Amino acid sequence: MVDGKKRDTITFAGSSISNDGGETLVSAGKRFELGFFTPEQRSVYESYVGIWYYRSNPPIVVWVANRDRPLLDDGAGLAVTDDGNLKILDKNGDPFWSTGLESTSKPGNRLAKLLDSGNLVLCDSNTLLTTILWQSFDHPTDTFLSGMKMSGDLKLTSWKSQVDPKEGNFTFQLDGETGQFVISDGYIKHWTSGDSSDFFSSERMPDRIAYFLSNFTRNVPPTKSKINITTPSTTNTTLLRSYFGNSRIRLDVEGELQYWSFDVNTNWSLQWLGPGDKCSVLNACGNFGSCNLYNRLACRCLPGFKPNSQENWRNGDFSGGCIRSAAVCGKNDTFLSLKNMRVGQTDIKFETENEKKCREECLSKCPCHAYSFVKEEVNMRRDRQPGYNTCLIWMDDLKDLQEEYSYGGPDLFVRVTVADIESKAKSCEPCGINVIPYPLSTGSDCGDPMYFSFYCDNSTGKLSFKTHNGNYSVTTVNQDTRTFVIQEKDVDDCNASTRGQIRKFNTSFPFKMNASKRWCDTVAGNFISNVSSQGLVEIDIGWEPPQEPVCSSSSDCDDWPNSTCNVTGNGTARCLCNSNFLWDGMALNCVHGEHSISCIKLQK
Repeated sequence: MVDGKKRDTITFAGSSISNDGGETLVSAGKRFELGFFTPEQRSVYESYVGIWYYRSNPPIVVWVANRDRPLLDDGAGLAVTDDGNLKILDKNGDPFWSTGLESTSKPGNRLAKLLDSGNLVLCDSNTLLTTILWQSFDHPTDTFLSGMKMSGDLKLTSWKSQVDPKEGNFTFQLDGETGQFVISDGYIKHWTSGDSSDFFSSERMPDRIAYFLSNFTRNVPPTKSKINITTPSTTNTTLLRSYFGNSRIRLDVEGELQYWSFDVNTNWSLQWLGPGDKCSVLNACGNFGSCNLYNRLACRCLPGFKPNSQENWRNGDFSGGCIRSAAVCGKNDTFLSLKNMRVGQTDIKFETENEKKCREECLSKCPCHAYSFVKEEVNMRRDRQPGYNTCLIWMDDLKDLQEEYSYGGPDLFVRVTVADIESKAKSCEPCGINVIPYPLSTGSDCGDPMYFSFYCDNSTGKLSFKTHNGNYSVTTVNQDTRTFVIQEKDVDDCNASTRGQIRKFNTSFPFKMNASKRWCDTVAGNFISNVSSQGLVEIDIGWEPPQEPVCSSSSDCDDWPNSTCNVTGNGTARCLCNSNFLWDGMALNCVHGEHSISCIKLQK
């Protein structure tokens, strides 16, 4: 792309530009340039008419006229034609693209002009200052510039790829009903700018950007946003227009809304983007699926739930979410306490005196999946005056779940059956979203004493693994494989120079490190979780099958059929299997002797 002649206007009287002469229009203040271009690194010759920042290298294209219909030959031109429209004409003079206005008998009065705002306007020369017949700002491609207003049917549509300006998968526009800005992937909402619910607010778009998108007409509280974007602390619209004149918002090919700002010292810099991470995508892990940015595998089902499709889940497609492992609405129902969670919009909300009444209300309704009790000091009114105790009830599937949510939120109590979270009478209670299967132990009153190497912080719902070297955060526990994953601050193992040299992690019986499973990062479908960016590595640790359960009375063996509480040779009382039965540490049961022996032989 070259300057060509420094003019900003095309008139009817033969002042067209062509795609074989390199001529362009340049706005009066040399901010924007218009002409024919071929995208960088495009493998085939395709020519488009577009607008880009003047002398940007590589060109930063902000608008494309014929995005879905590229020119394949030289000889084309851009001109004001006999009917008064601005058109792209192919080498034969046939119209290839048009502004589409009704014909006029006075085309000589028409002119097209590139403004310093980046707006291409088609005007009547007699009413240049008052009437714009057509403007590119009403027909954007993937970029929003100062002077536009995101309202009505106006929308941004992403490019198909970084080198192909054809319409891509994602659109961005204002939802007139909710007043939220929405990114859509086809007919599916991908992200919204507003709160995910009344009490679990994310404020995903800074107020100043919403103000910019409304062309400085939207009422925005000046201190509401939790995300800092450097903007002038003024309500003077003229000053704000001047500031945002050096800004642009672009909808990326991956569905990211990017806010860019220009500074003479730093050039263009990315100031903000939404969704800012994979967990910010609407319902990223599907119904009853929880997202965690700090785990190797970002998505997992809540305890008491399982993937709706095991195959899709293994392939990294979490959109189908999770379903219940067992139906609820019975006397064995209980609640899983989850801390610091984000969750989608609630169905029922009412004032209540205490948490007990909120819990009872949920239990009285079979379709109730979860509740949350918001205390008065948490539920502050906007005028900062004390609010009231509130009970939130979720009757529909839980959506948009995220763990370790950076903005915090009230505790969420998810309804499950006791069997879902405590497979044995001596199983420890869940710790947050992690079920603690027998024999693992978080205290002297549950699990097997030999496995008492875990600590649950009930205030945060976080589980830790205790060793003589220190405590390590546990991200997942898998009862089926008898493994759990811990995180260790050891970024050197993730450096390219040492990636193949895995330092041995010290464990002692009954735990053992799985040396073949140590991760710095992983890719699962479109879901990328990079734990190394947090200075962490993840280590897979297994546990050996336990001995017979410890007991102090015969009632302790009620959960272990065909066993009796007896003292062993070392003086420890255990639920020893009765005659003709053998202990199977894999199944955690006493099994018939012959069957057990045959299984052992097969394993050998």
